[in-house]
Amino acid sequence: MSVRLTAWGVFCFLLAGMLFGEPAPISRARQLYLHTRYQEAIETLKGHNSPEAFRIVGQSWFMLGEFKKACEAFEKAVQLEPANSENHLWLGRAWGRRAETANPLLAPRYASRARQSFEKAVELDPKNILALNDLFEYYMQAPGFLGGGKEKAAALAERIAALDAAEGHYVRARLAEDRREFSKAEAQLRRAVEAAPASVGRIIDLAKFLAKRGRYQESEAEFEKAERIAPNSPKLLFERAATYIETKRNLDLAKILLQRYLESPLTPDDPPRSEAEKLLKLVGS
Repeated sequence: MSVRLTAWGVFCFLLAGMLFGEPAPISRARQLYLHTRYQEAIETLKGHNSPEAFRIVGQSWFMLGEFKKACEAFEKAVQLEPANSENHLWLGRAWGRRAETANPLLAPRYASRARQSFEKAVELDPKNILALNDLFEYYMQAPGFLGGGKEKAAALAERIAALDAAEGHYVRARLAEDRREFSKAEAQLRRAVEAAPASVGRIIDLAKFLAKRGRYQESEAEFEKAERIAPNSPKLLFERAATYIETKRNLDLAKILLQRYLESPLTPDDPPRSEAEKLLKLVGS
């Protein structure tokens, strides 16, 4: 999971701190975090015990893959600011990643805590689209004994659609694909693109789906459309390379794309450089 921040969002994120007289270490750590300098952000906030400080520290540990430390920081943020939906969202993400990386005896407990945190985030802010999305993914993937379920996911999809038309089409596509209703899934992905034609992410979703179905020429056309909109998008570089590797084609081009990705200025919204390095190893770089 990652933070979805556009360039405008980053600007507003920083401007808010200036307008509301945010302490200098918080503003500095926030900028470091947004530039993926996570360890420096953590060091900057040593000795600071505000909810915002714990949230930035937790996000930084999360991005570094230190999920236990991330949980500890987010727990402190929740204790200090229990009505903040974002605190519970990030705590849920940290518990979720701990569940994915834990031994089988601990994983169910951690997964349940992730669900509880996501549900609390949605309860506190029913319009928190990121929390709704993460809870949707949990319901899609988790078994019933851990509180998951496709019916729950379907109900949540309608709430998401009421807030964001494009995202609504995407989650409906996820449900249709899970049912192996591939024509319906494709139709929903195309409607998501129509609802947000300038969104590179929506075009990438469609391109990846077409590649999985073996429709490589059509997939390439979508990737090229995304490139015309945002030729230097790190997300596009990474996802296109990952798609080539997954479908075992264009591997030399995949290497070039990943190398360009590693040289790009990244934000927390982008996959970690470590993920690109893993993919490079898969293709023998």
